[in-house]
Formats: sequence, C-alpha cells, structure tokens
Amino acid sequence: MTGNHAFRGMRALALSLSLGLALSIGFAAVAEAQTKIRMVLNWKYEGPQGMFFLADDRGYFKQEGLDITFDQGNGSGAAVPQVANRAYDMGFGDINALIELAATKPEEAPIGVFMLYNRPPFTLAVKADSPFKTPADLVGHKLGGPANDAALKLLPALCSATKIDCGKIEIVAIQPSLREQMLMQGQVDGVFGYVTTIRFSAKLTGIDPDKQLRFMKFEDYGMDLYSNAIIVSRKLAKEHPEVIKGFLKALNHGIKDAIAEPQAAIDAVAKREPLIKPAIERARLDATMADEMSHPEIARIGIGDISDDHMAKAIDILVKAKELPRTPKVNEIFDRSFLPPLSERPTSVRPAS
Repeated sequence: MTGNHAFRGMRALALSLSLGLALSIGFAAVAEAQTKIRMVLNWKYEGPQGMFFLADDRGYFKQEGLDITFDQGNGSGAAVPQVANRAYDMGFGDINALIELAATKPEEAPIGVFMLYNRPPFTLAVKADSPFKTPADLVGHKLGGPANDAALKLLPALCSATKIDCGKIEIVAIQPSLREQMLMQGQVDGVFGYVTTIRFSAKLTGIDPDKQLRFMKFEDYGMDLYSNAIIVSRKLAKEHPEVIKGFLKALNHGIKDAIAEPQAAIDAVAKREPLIKPAIERARLDATMADEMSHPEIARIGIGDISDDHMAKAIDILVKAKELPRTPKVNEIFDRSFLPPLSERPTSVRPAS
C-alpha cells in the first residue's frame, strides 16, 4: 500500500509539473505573440501625447496583442517620410504632408487611418506691438520656422489663399527651441507653428502670449484643413489590418480616458519626461482638445473619422496652392475601415474642469 501511495504521489507530482510547464510555455507564447510596433510622434513629450501614454500605461495596447514603442518626433511633417521609408510602422503626422506625397509619389505615401486634429492649428505669430496685422503686411519681411514645421510647409497655400507673393518673403530655418526668443528679439518678424505649441512654449520662456503675441490663424483665411492623424504604411495596412484595428481600439480607449481624466494623461507624460511643468502641459492638453480636436463635424462623425467633402476641399486647396502634379482621391489619403464603431468613439471632446 505504501508503494502504491508513493507511486500515485509521484504521478501527481509529474502531472503537476507537466501542467505547470505547459502553462509556462503557453504564457511565453502569448508574450511572444505581442506584435512589436514602432511609432513616431509629432513632437517631444508634451500634454497632448498623454492620450497615447495613458492607453499604454493602462494596458490597452497589450490587450490587443501589441507592444508599442513611442519615439519623440521632429515635427508633424517629418513623420510622413519616416513612415513612408519604413523607419517607423506608424506615425502621428500632418495629413497635408501626406497629401503632398500622395500627389507626387503615390506608391510611397502612407495612409491616414484615424484623424485626431480635425481643425487646423497652423498659425503665423508676430509680436503684438508690431505693425503686422495680416499676412499681406509681411511681404518683404523675414519669417522663420523649424524646417519640418507643418505650418511653414503650408506657406504656399497661405500665400495663395491671401493672394500674396511668397517669393517676396524671406524664410529662415530656426531651431524649435529658439522660435519664440528669436521673434521677441526681432531676429525675425514672424514665426510659423501650431498655435498651441507657440502659445505654451512662450509661457515656458516667460513670454505672455495673450499680451505679447498676435496670431494669424490659417483657418481665418479660408484654409479649413485637417491636420494630425495616425498614419500607417500601406504594407502594414495590407498585410496586418488586425494590428491597425487593435491599435486604434486601444488608442480610442486612451482618448476617452484622457477626456474624462486629463490629469491622469499629464501624469503619464511626466513618467516619461519628468522635467515638464504639469500645469502648463495640462493647459496645453485642454487647449488642444478645445481647439484642434473640436471641429463641429465630430458631433456627427465622431473623433477619428473625416468628412469626405471636407477632405476633398482640403486636397484641392493644397493641389492648387502647391501646383501639385495630380489630385489624390480621398480614399488614397484616408481609410476609415480600421476605425472602431461610431458608437464607441467620442462625439464631443471637452476636458473635465
């Protein structure tokens, strides 16, 4: 009897070890199944990026089988060629730069799959006490902007919309960190950028943007353009559509969380960039949601989608202004087939007070 008990005990131990080994192998397989995705953001780690980081910290990407690496960007315009040349699988970049590439090299262009900034943040900032009131006043003067800045790249479109001669404007490439200081010191007469970027970068350097700066928003001159979207390589879209759908499902969850808990989004940024000033980054996030992410059309189509008519008009503006060789179709620029259902996407973006 004692021998039988011992035998049964050994069998039970063996089964237990086998089961444990099988479970370990199973868990390892799940871990290995995580699809690695490299994504370049539009800019350095700031308040608006909290939507991405919150989704990451709360495990939403992992739930979709994704292992995401986020890299800081060097301008919204730069993200497009970085995805096009496959340095990155995805990017958070300017859809207008994508339109331009699609018009010239359609076989290389990525595609937009989720529109975050549905209103144009592009602006030309001047000193409030300067004589410059409209873009026409800046003809014959010196303007500056970072080389990859999306607003600077849209200068031809602004010139076309305001009927001024771009050739009579001197353009100086400047470092992003020096943009506001160079303007205030009179080294340039105006600077290009996103209104939220300039406004809050100015605050960080002791400049009061409400009293010391004046903004000429492109939107006020008939340029009702889209801006930053999630863009993906066509290879990824064709070969792994489930990856894109999973990513957008997770990001959408992060966006909803950031709307409900904006301070949690700022905390997620601070984990990655401890030197941020949380109060300013919270204000930057709030402003981004209130401005860039609040086109009236989202009440109808939800955050993430586009209006085909709106996009077609935006494409026409760019094609005519930049004299592009062809007019891309809307479905060359944006593919909504990867979006979460409208019932799951926000139709209003209002940060909590």
